[in-house]
Amino acid sequence: MKPERFDEGRFEYGEAVRVTRNVRNDGTYPGLDVGHLLVRRGSLGNVVEVGTFLQDQVIFTVHFLSQGRMVGCRLEELISADEVWNPSRFEFRDKVVCTLDLGVQGNVLVAKGSDGEVMKVIRDDARIQYHVAFHARTLQVPESALAPAHPETFCEPEF
Repeated sequence: MKPERFDEGRFEYGEAVRVTRNVRNDGTYPGLDVGHLLVRRGSLGNVVEVGTFLQDQVIFTVHFLSQGRMVGCRLEELISADEVWNPSRFEFRDKVVCTLDLGVQGNVLVAKGSDGEVMKVIRDDARIQYHVAFHARTLQVPESALAPAHPETFCEPEF
């Protein structure tokens, strides 16, 4: 059994962590445009520094070796690398295409090949699902029924 942490909410120097949200450049990462994806959700890194921002926010500088980046992360964006992680292929705002007809009771609501946009990732169980907006409809769709809309530029996640 893993010992309980008395310093819950803190990670120590060298501790392995996983980022739970995409980290984009907010303007503080030099050389890249604001909004540029720095580290994809699910990536593993190691804490190299603990500091504060605006005197009340704890910021962990995490070295993500596979991306070659050191990025500041807030506590709510990190979990221990040992914690259970249920990875998803797609994320909020990803453009997708359905790979089969989607329907209810034999009525096709969205035809195979229709473009959509991921509005929410649902990871409540082992099977990842998404709320996907297809033109005038939003449906809950299993990951297996989706493909990237632009596979040539799609970045597969690290698992």
